[in-house]
Amino acid sequence: MTHQELSSIHEQITAAIASLPDTDPFNLSSQDEQSHDSDTQMRKLVARICSSHPAEISQRFDDEYFRAGPIEPLFLDPEITEIIINGSDSIWFERSGKLHLWKDRFMSQLTYRNFIARMSREAGFQATLDCPFADGKWRDCRVHLIIPPASGSQAVVTLRRHPPHRWTFERLCGRGWAKPAAVEFLKGIIAQKQNFLIVGCTGSGKTSVLNAALDILPDSERCVIIEDTDELKNPNSISSKLLTRKDPQALLKEIDQGQLLRQSLRMRPDRIIMGEIRGGEAKDLLMAFATGHSGCIGTLHADSARQALLRLEMLVQLGAPQWSLHAVRTLIWLSLQAIVVVARAPDGSRVLEGIYRVASLEDVGFLLEKVQ
Repeated sequence: MTHQELSSIHEQITAAIASLPDTDPFNLSSQDEQSHDSDTQMRKLVARICSSHPAEISQRFDDEYFRAGPIEPLFLDPEITEIIINGSDSIWFERSGKLHLWKDRFMSQLTYRNFIARMSREAGFQATLDCPFADGKWRDCRVHLIIPPASGSQAVVTLRRHPPHRWTFERLCGRGWAKPAAVEFLKGIIAQKQNFLIVGCTGSGKTSVLNAALDILPDSERCVIIEDTDELKNPNSISSKLLTRKDPQALLKEIDQGQLLRQSLRMRPDRIIMGEIRGGEAKDLLMAFATGHSGCIGTLHADSARQALLRLEMLVQLGAPQWSLHAVRTLIWLSLQAIVVVARAPDGSRVLEGIYRVASLEDVGFLLEKVQ
């Protein structure tokens, strides 16, 4: 069926919905009885109008009004790692590290807004004119939403999918991520309880590698995992996870990673795991590294090991602006033993660029040694 024919059916449904007695049948963001009744009426109406059409057409309109619309089929493909919706008529997805334009689109701006309201309700977040962006977790995805006017004329939705199964070093090697010798060397760093960072650009697989590292930890080791978004998996039942809290509506007090880190020190951790170091909490984390907490791991956005150390210096200075550069570098030298650099190859695949040892601290800066 052509898009024009689908549009004709959509117009029939829209006109029929407009005649419903409810004041706003598309306002399904609440859980009250009136909203439930509106939803029931709409389902019956859509089913009646589509009853004379093939089952796949009926399913398509059911998806449009009550599920994820045109992106519903994308959730069936486990190889799709990102879904980007730039508006009702522009949908992209990432597979094997490359972006592709999706063949389908939302029927109208109205159903696109309906989808956003439904997703926001299910995920438990809301973007408003006062704060036009929101983050949350929906289905198996990490969701970022930004609405007009901050996003131009249409809302933009970015969904990063979490794989249903935990990443392991075996799975990574099966995809050509690294040579077996490099993986064994990395496993040795973890077993020796060295403190190290996993660094790379956006989408390079930092979280996947960190999940693989957590997967090989013994059941007797207690990890306290600190994250902004729930992406890492607890390695065992004795481990705990702490999540930050952001409230754009300012109804609740926000909780940042620095506060959670200070709480984690009272929780008897064998290892502290930081989902991503991005602010002044870097100072507190390195202080914990340097005062007896070994085997700690964190991720950091950087393109190389040297850039990672430079960014780390800047982040520590955010938390301790009164410290001299020499004091900051000394803290890093006492805290950090290795840096694992991951990258995206030209074909979109994730690869291990190298493992670096922080060999020494000289007057001119750090000396790095590539060991794998």
